[in-house]
Amino acid sequence: MPKASVEVYDKENNSPTYIYDASQFTKVDSPGISNGIASLVLRDSTNLVKKEETNGEGKLAVAEGKFDAQLEPLLRENPRRFVVFPIEYHDIWKMYKKAEASFWTAEEVDLSKDIPDWERLNDNERHFISHVLAFFAASDGIVNENLVERFSQEVQVTEARCFYGFQIAMENIHSEMYSLLIDTYIHDPKERDFLFNAIETMPCVKRKADWALQWIASETATFGERIVAFAAVEGIFFSGSFASIFWLKKRGLMPGLTFSNELISRDEGLHCDFACLMFKHLVQKPSEERVKDIIREAVVIEQEFLTAALPVSLIGMNCDLMKQYIEYVADRLLFELQCSKIYHSENPFDFMENISLEGKTNFFEKRVGEYKKSGVMDEKNENVFDMEADF
Repeated sequence: MPKASVEVYDKENNSPTYIYDASQFTKVDSPGISNGIASLVLRDSTNLVKKEETNGEGKLAVAEGKFDAQLEPLLRENPRRFVVFPIEYHDIWKMYKKAEASFWTAEEVDLSKDIPDWERLNDNERHFISHVLAFFAASDGIVNENLVERFSQEVQVTEARCFYGFQIAMENIHSEMYSLLIDTYIHDPKERDFLFNAIETMPCVKRKADWALQWIASETATFGERIVAFAAVEGIFFSGSFASIFWLKKRGLMPGLTFSNELISRDEGLHCDFACLMFKHLVQKPSEERVKDIIREAVVIEQEFLTAALPVSLIGMNCDLMKQYIEYVADRLLFELQCSKIYHSENPFDFMENISLEGKTNFFEKRVGEYKKSGVMDEKNENVFDMEADF
């Protein structure tokens, strides 16, 4: 049977985009193109007619039929996956190099000045911070579980595997950092053990963990659905907790905690952006309504976590504004996933807008959260010695 294929080259990202490539289908009628929308009717071996339409951007939105990994350039067998060069997906490789340039270690964060602040906090504030840290300490391990057990094994593109490998290393550093924070602030062994086992001991953390774990274990969810789910984990489940710690920074408290929060939130933002990039490369995307269903679930769980189970009012934040902020973050994620907004909420926290600006910290006082390793993302000629340079 002849093999049918269509290939488009994405000039913007300098990457190949394969629209259709499958030998198990026979062509029923020729592709029709109207107003930028291409449709192709295919008949498979079971004689089931399936109509697949592109979304106008050269990607197929599967109207019927099961997800087929062999139709996905990211997932199908790739005999070149053991070698990095030549780079095929330049946009994915650029994200990997960006992650590499942002490497840091837990030893770089000074926690010595946090102890006096911790002692001055009231009981509610200490309760809130310790429980948020307990969630974070467990959640990075769950993200790694997904990367090791599912995504790294499924994705066959070398550039993406490089990113996932580096992400695993960074998630380990995040988990170590959160464990060090708990170890530094909490001196009672029983309380410390309670926090380190938050998935089992804290129902509010368990609910978030269970939601993420169900996606790892699912045998029916498509790769696209799971990409969206873990974009929600890193983009929504973390967002409110990051904001609550940045609230402490606004108050001038806990410099070690807030600096580590800067570094980790930057990393998680990049991981979420990478999930959105992988989603854009998918041929068989879940429907927009399915994407929105997943995002809605994550929003409800995160809002319940920070306004009922562990209310931000404990540290003086407004619970209604926190709900609004989570909706704002969800809408922003939907935009990156090429979907329309659900909530149309504005950002109620001006201090979170400032976080996204370039770090202005004196580098000789403290390494800023915007830091990247020297030379990693420089152009090749940027560091060339020139006798005619101006001094």
